[in-house]
Amino acid sequence: MKSILFRFLLLYFALQVIPLDIHYYADVFSLPGSHLGYRGLFVLAHYTPRFFGSTPSFADWLVVAALALIGSFVWQRRQPQPDWDRWRYWVTAIVRYRLAIGLLAYGFIKLYPLQAPFPSLSNLNTPYGDFTRWKLFGMSLGIVPSYESFLGGVEIVAALLLLYRKTASIGALVIVFFTGNVFMSNLAYEGGEYVYSAYLVSLALFVLSYDAYRLFSLLVLRQPTAPNTWRLALSRPYLRWGAKAAVILVFVILYGVSAQRGYRHDPYQVPGGKGIVTGFYNVSLFRIGRDTLPYSAMDSIRWTNVVFERWPTISIAANRAAHIDASNTEAITAVSNLDKTYESQGTNGRSYYDYSFDTASHVLRLTNKDPRLGYDTLTLRYDRPDSTRIVLSGLSPSHDSLYVVLDRVDKKYLLEEAAHSGRNNHQLKL
Repeated sequence: MKSILFRFLLLYFALQVIPLDIHYYADVFSLPGSHLGYRGLFVLAHYTPRFFGSTPSFADWLVVAALALIGSFVWQRRQPQPDWDRWRYWVTAIVRYRLAIGLLAYGFIKLYPLQAPFPSLSNLNTPYGDFTRWKLFGMSLGIVPSYESFLGGVEIVAALLLLYRKTASIGALVIVFFTGNVFMSNLAYEGGEYVYSAYLVSLALFVLSYDAYRLFSLLVLRQPTAPNTWRLALSRPYLRWGAKAAVILVFVILYGVSAQRGYRHDPYQVPGGKGIVTGFYNVSLFRIGRDTLPYSAMDSIRWTNVVFERWPTISIAANRAAHIDASNTEAITAVSNLDKTYESQGTNGRSYYDYSFDTASHVLRLTNKDPRLGYDTLTLRYDRPDSTRIVLSGLSPSHDSLYVVLDRVDKKYLLEEAAHSGRNNHQLKL
């Protein structure tokens, strides 16, 4: 029975880390040639078995367990007395490298605060109750980019420890507590990565089990404990160093440089480019057809206010029933601004539009970023009588004439004031 259990565990974790399902390869081969860099490498690293759709679930683990159980009985019949040390060494090495790659993938998008960006102006002008729990968690992390970078640094250091056999248990112990906290946060805030974080914790526990008894004997029983000195003799030792060098080159150097470049020039959560203006605007006049609609917080047609982000996104507040985009899994495959929906995910009360503008003809072309609405478009002419007022005119989605006057409100945001003050104090200390 003990032999079957040992075989089962080795096969189970080997099947957990070696990509077997077609969904993974479909994701990899669907990446366009220009979609390399940290985006493509993240897709490569973000693997967990999926047999029941595109979203991982614990049911996938049951399939892996069933395959491992069948395989363990077949293995028992074909090889009654395997070389346990050799088998355990190889499986543990594969799991170590898989775990390290997964940690590096998340570590660098935290080190360069890409995963949780600073809240947008639209988010700062959205009532607290209009956010989902997971969006609140993401914004809470985004307002302290230095802490987010620290978390990424912890993951990167733990991953590097996993790449070396003598320090692997230390790295695994760090990850059990660090990623275990991520798992609990996903459960508490209704995040979508609870299966993946549990997956990483299970890999860390397997790696830690290699030295678990020795650590228990040394730290708990306080007995003299000899380290594990067994080492696999390889006929071609340069293969071990070649594999290590390849992982460091691709997932540390290349991925790290690409993530840093993405942070500066191509963040995956927010659109790229520069908007025509930036700020919060009250709607002082709203005329549709021949009717001028007075301000009303309950009106589903009249706009209440409009936010122009630093990038080419406009968000419009109105009392309209809207479906909340509850996407809460990490996906960084979006390339176009229209596909970057983090600013609208997990929130209600505002409609988000990607836009382009023609400064010569003073035309704005708005495209609704909600795919359920078919990416409907709106073309408006804009005029700026002065620096604080914007006048929009054109046709509404129902093809009625539309005339809107926007007046800029010079709002102060405590988060931005605190961040600016922190930067100034840091410069003074330097």
